[in-house]
Amino acid sequence: MLKTFRYKKDKDKKPKKGIYLLPNILTLCGLFCGFFAIMAAINGNYLHAAWAIVIANIFDGLDGWIARLTNTTTRFGIELDSLSDLVAFGVAPAVMMYKWSLMPFGRIGWAAAFLYVACGALRLARFNVQTGQTTSKAFRGMPIPGAATVLCSIVIFYHEFWNGTPEKNIFLLIIVILLSLLMVSSLRYHGIKEIDFKERKPFWVLIVFVLMLFFLLVQPSTAIFTFAMTYLFWGIIENIYLFIKHRKQKKIEQQQQLLS
Repeated sequence: MLKTFRYKKDKDKKPKKGIYLLPNILTLCGLFCGFFAIMAAINGNYLHAAWAIVIANIFDGLDGWIARLTNTTTRFGIELDSLSDLVAFGVAPAVMMYKWSLMPFGRIGWAAAFLYVACGALRLARFNVQTGQTTSKAFRGMPIPGAATVLCSIVIFYHEFWNGTPEKNIFLLIIVILLSLLMVSSLRYHGIKEIDFKERKPFWVLIVFVLMLFFLLVQPSTAIFTFAMTYLFWGIIENIYLFIKHRKQKKIEQQQQLLS
């Protein structure tokens, strides 16, 4: 009788409703920065648009970190974060780059901008599907916030030394297409989540962090450009090295099989 009563009592309980405020508020702040960047780019304020996307990147890192730290990760938060990322790091950089440098290319320019948005959406969809299915902490393909930061760093660095907008520049068209393809590639890229802050690290790591912070405070535009380009090309160089290493190892294994 007592068991029946408890069963009815538990059955009558409604599922808990509500969401965790702090991580979702930070996600919405990143979404607002992305929307502001779009409006700024439409109005021709490209420098403001670039900095807004950089700030959105900070909010994107904070919401995930706080959600994991406070154990408030939910499916709702993951989906909201993906939608926010698509706006802030997909649509906003594409609109900014099209208005700033791709418009002179005509149809090719807006096609490249759309390619960036489409590849960013595919990158986010693939990431959501693969979440929890792999033990590797490295990203498969360049993360969309990283790609957006590379584009923003170019705009910020340009406005530090030159005025107005660049003329028809093929390099800017190529970099947009390259970043689009890198996002949907299978190349390995690293992220901050690979760093375990609970483990002890060598003292020189703290020195490097201080030097990077000093560089960022003294010359923010040059520092962001340098860090972004280093991240871009470091990933490409590392994957080329891993490919060559894998080829050599496979060749050695084939030779050993022939000898045996």
